[in-house]
Amino acid sequence: MKKNLLSVALMFAGFTAFCQTPRLSLFEEFTGETCPPCASTNPGLNATLTANASKVVAIKWQVAIPSAPTNTWSLYQTNAVEINARMNYYAVNSAPQGRMDGQSLTVFGGASNHAGNCTPGLISTAQALTSPFSINMVRAWDAGCSSVNLTITVQASANYTATNALQFRTVMIERLIQFSVQPGTNGEKNFEDVAIKSFPSIQSGYALPTAWTVGQVHTFTLNCPIPSYTRKKEEIAFVGFIQDAANKKVLQAFRADKVAIPTTALTMLDTKVDATCTSTISPQITINNNGANPITSFTVTSFVDGIAGTTTPWSGNLAIGASTVLLLNTTSTPTTSGVHTYSYTLVMDNPYNLFTVSNRVKYLVATNYQATPVAEDFAMSAFPPLNWTGINSNNGPSWSRVTNVGSFGNFADYGAIKFDFYTNPVSGDVDELYLPPMDLSGSATPSLSFDLAKAQKLNENDQLDILVSVDCGVTWSNVYSKAGQFLATSAAVSNAFLPTLPQDWITETVALTGFASPNVLVKFRATNDKGNNMFIDNVNLSQPSTLGVLKNNFNNSDITIFPNPAINETVLKIRSENSSSSNIKMFNAIGEIVYTKQVVLNSGTNTIKMDTKDLASGIYFIIIENGKYSTTKKLVISK
Repeated sequence: MKKNLLSVALMFAGFTAFCQTPRLSLFEEFTGETCPPCASTNPGLNATLTANASKVVAIKWQVAIPSAPTNTWSLYQTNAVEINARMNYYAVNSAPQGRMDGQSLTVFGGASNHAGNCTPGLISTAQALTSPFSINMVRAWDAGCSSVNLTITVQASANYTATNALQFRTVMIERLIQFSVQPGTNGEKNFEDVAIKSFPSIQSGYALPTAWTVGQVHTFTLNCPIPSYTRKKEEIAFVGFIQDAANKKVLQAFRADKVAIPTTALTMLDTKVDATCTSTISPQITINNNGANPITSFTVTSFVDGIAGTTTPWSGNLAIGASTVLLLNTTSTPTTSGVHTYSYTLVMDNPYNLFTVSNRVKYLVATNYQATPVAEDFAMSAFPPLNWTGINSNNGPSWSRVTNVGSFGNFADYGAIKFDFYTNPVSGDVDELYLPPMDLSGSATPSLSFDLAKAQKLNENDQLDILVSVDCGVTWSNVYSKAGQFLATSAAVSNAFLPTLPQDWITETVALTGFASPNVLVKFRATNDKGNNMFIDNVNLSQPSTLGVLKNNFNNSDITIFPNPAINETVLKIRSENSSSSNIKMFNAIGEIVYTKQVVLNSGTNTIKMDTKDLASGIYFIIIENGKYSTTKKLVISK
């Protein structure tokens, strides 16, 4: 012990004559996934290191002691070459073993090199030695968060001449790794400060000048690609240290600690485009800064159907936790009617983060207004259906097609749409679903009908609105609005609502008074209050005419078509409460009559076979007329 204390005293005497900078010590542990003593030592060691974080930083080398873990994957196997090189450098032959500032723990008063001897007193003794150098490391993610750029500055606070090479070593560590199943055999599942990779390598390091004068500065940069075996990017930190090759003494250390992944710092990227009837769009995005640093600048590049358009630069100071809404520069859009894709790339560069974020949404170009009725039963797999447009600006739970539901329990006609109130975590989130642009001109009042099933969880106010516009979305009229218990069609349930019974459904019919116009947009709007799921089926929209729907005389569950899609024949089943005469007509997608038949419906279920072998593949509409009432069903023929 007297010899050890004398060594420390001599170190003090050797350094204090010219060293002016406080030291951050480096503790290196050689531990292993198959080492039982390591598992018992590390919890207490980690607590000691955490409690003395202002004095010491750590690197944990996961070694093959007493045996190498699995040959396919382990903390050791992923970086075995560098780990073995570091063990040989210090002549380590047991675990858990430690080195403090490149020296034996006995130099600082430890009884041996066992890692358990890293006590608060030993750390204080090592850290009390001053250093001839200061270190600063600034880190920045690259554009894709696939590597980190380090800018390292070393400055001399005293004259110093190395007797051999002076090396700066940089080690990428993961501050915390947590496994659900132990990767080795000693029971350890949690690992701290694990060495992942060195740059340029732990063997060579980066060569610093050997002679320094007071105030001399040396700056260099390193690009550090993230290995594929890294567990969590957000746990990545870097430990840099200066080591004298002659005596292996570490003269100074520094840790560039972990930083949130930039793409997760922007937890809300809200994009709004919706619809246009012109040759341009003016997109709007909302950015919320949930990162650890202010956002000072970025540039947004717009794309329409993958083709680059205008750019919008932004500069300012978006504080941590703050949000901003940015109206982007006007972007040209195709004149082709239908659904198009708007996307953007946001490139941000500040002292902490350099990265790219992208987002995309669908939007509607309404330049062609169809006169054929909408008779959508969601039997086809495509969603949204042809010429429909879904608006989900925050890319959260929204409208989707489901195949395990049919209105009024109609198993032969499964397919409906669901709005996911149940798992949507954002109160007030508004998502929309546009029907195809419609020509509803005529002398009568257009009509919209749909089947609805909805339950609450408790007493939430989930809301459904139907809005209509005749000026391409400049103004909207609300023709249907229900929320909470008034929207519900079934009793509240705590689990996710699934309408399996006919009584879970109702048919809603909305007269579009005043909208007999050649340019009509109709959309469903769902406003989230974190309640329970809503289902919609059999949406019918048209101007009453030969093709129109004035009112459903039958419940949609009373009429089924099977098979649908059909090839050579399909069967129409109509359940009627009374005997009556009806006309059945089939129209193709351009409104031509391709089939007509007059039938007598008896009380009960009526079966009508329809020959389709001479009809081309495509979408057809079957109209069942009963007096002044009519109902529309869609038939797909696929050959």
